[in-house]
Amino acid sequence: MTPAEINSKWNSLQQKIAADFDTDKPDIKVLLFLIGVQELGKGPRKFSKRQKEELMHIANCRLFSELGFYELEALDQDGWPHWKLVKPIPNYTLLEQEMLMKSLIVDYFENV
Repeated sequence: MTPAEINSKWNSLQQKIAADFDTDKPDIKVLLFLIGVQELGKGPRKFSKRQKEELMHIANCRLFSELGFYELEALDQDGWPHWKLVKPIPNYTLLEQEMLMKSLIVDYFENV
């Protein structure tokens, strides 16, 4: 996808999520949190600050697994997924990072 296509799909996704949750347009962090909750598979509930950070990490690993950087290692006794890095992630510029994350998030929501 071109940057213009990514941004167009990103804006559409933000609008859809905002409408679904009756809230403001979500940023990348909010969408990572939602992906983490989805991947954990335990439904919505209260999470501690640490758990929210872990959910965002789960989302990052899940998204980057699509590019072959991570693979699911195991689920712990509480059902939380643990990922392992299988190849180093290149040093992207900030703009490249943002576009890559938007693209991966859009793809995730299109395929869920």
